Amino acid sequence: MTRSQPRRARGTVGHAYSALNLRLALALFGLVSMTVFAVLAFWAGVTWLGVVCAVLAAVAVVDLVVIQRRRAARRREEPGARHSLFE
Repeated sequence: MTRSQPRRARGTVGHAYSALNLRLALALFGLVSMTVFAVLAFWAGVTWLGVVCAVLAAVAVVDLVVIQRRRAARRREEPGARHSLFE
């Protein structure tokens, strides 16, 4: 079962452990910026930097999947609730 908040984490339903919407925005920024940097690095011929940026973009994709699963679990636990960017 996927929960919106990991077990044994500090926080409650009213005060979440992690600001999921903010994490989502930051992960999207990381994905876009690392993808652009990877393309530019490969274009400039700096292969090692392109590989590092591509790996960081892949980490951002994994983080996006985890965040979306937690947001979906939160929607199931609290149907109809609206959350701001920092909740």
